[in-house]
Amino acid sequence: MGVNVSVVAIDAGNSKTDVALIGEDGTVLSSARGGGFQPPVVGVPAAVDVLAAALELAVAELPEATGAFGASAHVSACLANADLPVEEAELAEALEARGWGASVEVRNDTFAILRAGVDEPRGVAVVCGAGINCVGMTPDGRTARFPAIGRISGD
Repeated sequence: MGVNVSVVAIDAGNSKTDVALIGEDGTVLSSARGGGFQPPVVGVPAAVDVLAAALELAVAELPEATGAFGASAHVSACLANADLPVEEAELAEALEARGWGASVEVRNDTFAILRAGVDEPRGVAVVCGAGINCVGMTPDGRTARFPAIGRISGD
């Protein structure tokens, strides 16, 4: 009965959030754009509410043949302000509590760029937005990061 949403993909920066609902075959079933993701300014619950609003817009755009959205198999969230492991863990816990997927992975939004136009995550990605972030990744998954953590990192 319809197509299942396999992945909820979230790319949330300080100024905007993009959500895509991905089918089991990798097809983009729907997408939507929402507001900026700023947990240091508004707190984690209010910031996750911004993601929820964008997700609701994407769910509303699902083709009728898809059926109702309950939860996905996986949530992949690349989020601004997830610069340190403790922030990634806190945000992952907040997303898990929403029940949007059976599993949740949170990374800094810079990691989303590593998938742009390539078959495997590799290369170097730089974000110059509210902060300056950089990540490099090798095909075997090793990474090197330059997090945006304020004046101490040169922001």
